[in-house]
Amino acid sequence: MAFLLAASSAPAAAQSATGEPVQAPSSIGPLAVETVASGLHSPWGLAFLPDGRMLVTERPGQLRIVSRSGTVSAPVAGVPPVLARGQGGLLDVALAPDFADSRLVFLTYAEPREGAAGTSVARGRLVEQNGDARLDNVEVIFRQSPAAGGGNHFGSRLVFARDGTLFVTLGDRASLRDQAQNLTNHIGKVVRIAPDGTVPGNNPFRERNGARPEIWSYGHRNVQGAALDPSTGLLWTIEHGARGGDELNRPEAGKNYGWPVITYGRDYSGAKIGEGTQKAGMEQPVKYWDPSFAPSGLAFYTGTLMPQWKGDLFTGGLAGARLVRLKLDPARQSVVEEEILLDDLGERIRDVRQGPDGALWLLTDDPSNGRLLRLAPAD
Repeated sequence: MAFLLAASSAPAAAQSATGEPVQAPSSIGPLAVETVASGLHSPWGLAFLPDGRMLVTERPGQLRIVSRSGTVSAPVAGVPPVLARGQGGLLDVALAPDFADSRLVFLTYAEPREGAAGTSVARGRLVEQNGDARLDNVEVIFRQSPAAGGGNHFGSRLVFARDGTLFVTLGDRASLRDQAQNLTNHIGKVVRIAPDGTVPGNNPFRERNGARPEIWSYGHRNVQGAALDPSTGLLWTIEHGARGGDELNRPEAGKNYGWPVITYGRDYSGAKIGEGTQKAGMEQPVKYWDPSFAPSGLAFYTGTLMPQWKGDLFTGGLAGARLVRLKLDPARQSVVEEEILLDDLGERIRDVRQGPDGALWLLTDDPSNGRLLRLAPAD
């Protein structure tokens, strides 16, 4: 059973009138909420550079470098064109495991394709000279197929596994949701590729006739949070349901997570989706939510700044406008405690990352005044 803790005493604005951090309540005591940068345009993904600066994607198509003091760079040159429509645009960002040597940056984005769009992954080498930054030798290493019209359900998060392969989460594009069960395409899938886009030899469907060899797991709706459990090396994801049915999953090779045949949600009209909540051969979520809070971003906490939370999962809420902490059981199989944080902030939280300083870093999803927040214990 999951226990729900709601930290709700004094309301928390992200910044006081004087610009100082403000306090927010939590189960481990007051937290300081510091606005490090503001004025971002629908920020979506965050990655820390080795020197503590951050790469931040903005959904309209800009990649920025943000210093620890909050200085926001001009757009990094060389980013591929994106379809910035609906939920589409420039999405996640990740550094190559060997970034210190290769300087490779990976981006996932809604790529425009002859009147349609699909989620694609590109990589390029980050070059900084004379105060300017650019991506060189940019190449697209993966394209979701088929492309589709509309601007919904692109996914998409990037997670490097311990063996150096890359997980990419791909949405069902809404209008193509039935295709999430079809192994001949990439709709509603988690895929696993090598850093150059080739297919790992031990992918589960590599030898199946007609199946896309990149597929790792299938039957997903719209995964906007993904992280690797540092204690096990296993992938965890969190995805949007429709009207209810947000899911926390631990996708395993070759397994079917049910969408849209089974779900704990209903359609936005209130109509039933699929056949029910369970079916043989389809996996149950580790946890589901009804009503939905529209989760986005996912991070395991491993730091010492907040040792009581070591090993816990954190995810943002969009429609739910919150940060959610999830404590797992010792076997890392189920959620035993849930805590709602920052609900008085009143802002959509798009991404959650642990910084090298042991703090939690968050992106708030506003079209013109998105913010980069730092969350740590109050002094």
